[in-house]
Amino acid sequence: MNKTKLIRLIFVLSMMVPVAFVYPQSNTTYDFLKLDIGARASALGGSFTSSTNDVNTIFYNPAALSTLINRQASVGFFKYLLDINSGNISYGQKFKNSGYIGGGIRFINYGSFEKFDEQSNPLGTFSANEIALSIGYSNVYNSNIHYGVNAKFIYSGIDEFSSTALALDLGVLYTIPVSQWNFGISLLNAGVQLSEYNATKENLPLELRFGVSKKLEHLPLRVHFELDDLTADQDNFFDRFKNLSVGGEFDFSDNVRFRIGYNNNQRQDLKTGSSLGIAGFSAGLGMKILDNYSVDYAFNSMGKVGATHRIDLGFNWK
Repeated sequence: MNKTKLIRLIFVLSMMVPVAFVYPQSNTTYDFLKLDIGARASALGGSFTSSTNDVNTIFYNPAALSTLINRQASVGFFKYLLDINSGNISYGQKFKNSGYIGGGIRFINYGSFEKFDEQSNPLGTFSANEIALSIGYSNVYNSNIHYGVNAKFIYSGIDEFSSTALALDLGVLYTIPVSQWNFGISLLNAGVQLSEYNATKENLPLELRFGVSKKLEHLPLRVHFELDDLTADQDNFFDRFKNLSVGGEFDFSDNVRFRIGYNNNQRQDLKTGSSLGIAGFSAGLGMKILDNYSVDYAFNSMGKVGATHRIDLGFNWK
């Protein structure tokens, strides 16, 4: 990379934090964009901004696309509460000598609802859906500084009404291969609405995320720490640690990994009385099948509300 590209990288990084904190965050829409994507990330409590060599990082930090060793694709399904279903598809690869490209689709279906007129006469049913399409580019400077950007189109539909938006994701990832440290920062969902439900523009759920991960020297374990939603209004600096998530990934072998995580923000949101149970905790398993396929599973506790399950199928080609 030449000097001009390095200057651009520094400029993007220096702009991410100031933009995040001046952007208003009240009355946001498209909040489905804040849900975790992917079984591996979900099992780690959502602490995924500093992760590498996983195509689903396109949803957390587009800079990590340039850490892919081979071409990758992933298809995931998420059974949420009630009749809510969600899924995701992602793909990434190296593009000749010009960097890395990728794409991602995430969607959520809220089920069917009965519709009535003003006199309570039934009018049938309607559905509600939301979808986001992302196209990403990433590259690397000096072998350990990765940077990336996503362009994103967002659609939300309720019955015959709809809303659309355009957004950008920006990310930087710094890796230290010798000591196995990774540092990631990303700014997600920076954009504007193109069309609204009720002619009143709403803000997108802008997120500033910072994550750190470390592979331990004497254990086959990588630990993850992350602070999410750093643009949210807080009374003081220490309140930002309410959005802390932590995770651990233990390698049983080259083909089997066990994961565990904790998301403090989810635990606080799920408070129902004095008992929380294991709300906010998660666990999962990843299995490599042959050389080109993988299966990932995640369990997430929602306390008294219930639990959710995710499964991903991964594909890997040289």
